[in-house]
Amino acid sequence: MMAKKPPKPAPRRIFQERSKITALPLYFEGFLLVKRSEYQEYKHYWTELRGTTLFFYTDKKSTIYVDKLDIIDLTCLADQNSTEKNCAKFTLVLPKEEVHLKTENTESGEEWRGFILTVTELSVPLHVSLLPGQVIRLHEVLEREKKRRTETEQLPCSSLEKEKEPIEDYVDVLNPMPACFYAVSRKEATEMLEKNPSLGNMILRPGSDSRNYSITIRQEIDLPRIKHYKVMSVGQNYTIELEKPVTLPNLFSVIDYFVKETRGNLRPFIYSTDETPGL
Repeated sequence: MMAKKPPKPAPRRIFQERSKITALPLYFEGFLLVKRSEYQEYKHYWTELRGTTLFFYTDKKSTIYVDKLDIIDLTCLADQNSTEKNCAKFTLVLPKEEVHLKTENTESGEEWRGFILTVTELSVPLHVSLLPGQVIRLHEVLEREKKRRTETEQLPCSSLEKEKEPIEDYVDVLNPMPACFYAVSRKEATEMLEKNPSLGNMILRPGSDSRNYSITIRQEIDLPRIKHYKVMSVGQNYTIELEKPVTLPNLFSVIDYFVKETRGNLRPFIYSTDETPGL
């Protein structure tokens, strides 16, 4: 069982409604404090980055956004000095306005910077402090955004609306599994984590049947402990079997969930060569 109990994810119905309304792929989401030129103070929004647009919602369960911001013409992303502890502040400089953003913690600030710069500059920024799994996600988003723009540019105006179908699951076709997936047994995964602690402490592996998956982790609290979590395939989603089960749209989101809910204490086990380590 994980130490920190997360809030329940928004029901899939809400995700589907937002996809239909925005007609854009979801790349990143989370809480942001936002101050636009017409605002007198910061406003707290649940924010989604879809394509190159930020959509702002009053809370996590709202289906209709209250404001949006197109950032495709971003001039620069400027960091601001913050006197508040564990808080990141930066400014989106756009041709017609400057928008101030503030995150609830520095980690989410780095993620927002990374995703915003990736979709606006069409390249993964080098100077962001992110975990290997998070950088992998940036590369996935980069390829999806390049593909989206290419397809949009190729569409004739008359058929553009027809092609705006919401995409609910975003899995890299060329590399459909997270980098920490290995076709190994429970015992083999345990040995890999024990013999190569510097490479990460979380492995995604096949479950006991051909349909489901398992997560094997190694945590060092008092003593090193190995734990296993079942990840069940349910329709097009994946459910992590916790005390309060969590359902997510793909396996990349499953890995992200463990990383975020442990504040980065869990890291995807990634081996950089072609041979399997520790076996």
